[in-house]
Parts: sequence; C-alpha cells; structure tokens
Amino acid sequence: MFTGIIEAVGEIKQVRKLKAPQDNGLCLDVASGGLDLSDVAVGDSIAVNGVCLTVTALKEGLFSVDVSRETLNCTYGLDQPGEPVNLEKALRLSDRLGGHLVSGHVDSPGEVVGFDPVGESCLLTIKAPEPLLKYIVKKGSITVNGVSLTINQVVADKFSINLIPHTLAETTLNHLVPGSKVNLETDMLARYVARLINAAT
Repeated sequence: MFTGIIEAVGEIKQVRKLKAPQDNGLCLDVASGGLDLSDVAVGDSIAVNGVCLTVTALKEGLFSVDVSRETLNCTYGLDQPGEPVNLEKALRLSDRLGGHLVSGHVDSPGEVVGFDPVGESCLLTIKAPEPLLKYIVKKGSITVNGVSLTINQVVADKFSINLIPHTLAETTLNHLVPGSKVNLETDMLARYVARLINAAT
C-alpha cells in the first residue's frame, strides 16, 4: 500500500528483457534519485510512476525490478530508458496518510488534453477511459503517475486537477504536455462501493 505522496524523482536507467524465454516482461534498473534505500531490502515494494513493483536487486543509488507483460500492457512509460519517474516506498502502518490509500495497481493509462498555467499553479485536464468514469467524481481522489490528487471538475470523459507549485516542483508532473500518457489509479474505496452496489441490485 502507498499514499500517493511522492518521496523522490528517479530515472529509468536501463531496460532489459527478462532471462526467462517464456516471459515477455522486462527488468528495469532505476536510479533512486533522493529516495533513501537504506531501509529497503530485496522483496520490498516501491511504486514507480504509480506502479507497485518488487525490488529484485539493490546497488548504490540503484534498484532493479521485474515488470510482467500484463503490467506493461496496463501502464505507460516503464519501458523507456531515461524516463523520469515518481518514487514512493511502501506505506508502514505507523506512517501518516497524507494522500489517500493507493494500491499501486494501475487501472489504465489516460491522456493529457490540457496543461494550462493558472497563476503559479497549473490546471491539468485528463481524458479517462470510459470504464473508469464511474469512479471519478468531483472532490474525489485519483492517482496520476503515482501522485495522490484531488479532482476539481468532471465534464463528460475528462477531469481536471489543480497542481500547486509544490507538486510541480517535487514530481514529474511538470513534464506533462497535451498528448502525454499517464498512469491512472482510481480511488479503491469508490471501486469497492460500486462493487457492493452492483452486487446488491
């Protein structure tokens, strides 16, 4: 579990095919940036651009993760060397929940359709796939590339978010432009509520 509060911006340094010939997945070497790896062990989870991945190896300032083909098919940007990525270590039960409960299981990529300055902030507008729209509500939570954000407005298949200067400075969201793909994870509580309602009708 994660909170969507980004701890550091890292970079995908190298992308390799997994050794197992039956697997079409990839092994990533990720530079940790300012992320403290001193309390991370092989087998721990780190969210990379909102995707929960298991650490398979550790070196100085670098960790490796394996990514299955299924994960690659459901996400965007993990197969691109040089890509800056948002990083967050898994939540401990003693941690403050500054964002919202995030599983690291991305629902689908979305597409940026607007990134407009509003004073010192930016208004980010994203087009979401139709199956996710029932979970996206005004003032609700959503995770974009691993960042916990509050939805300002929903119009048809698009939703908008106000990005404050701190978020722009401390995450990779400042690199977004119209046409960028982003990893979306909707609020898990909304998904459970929808499931319960559907089961009751």
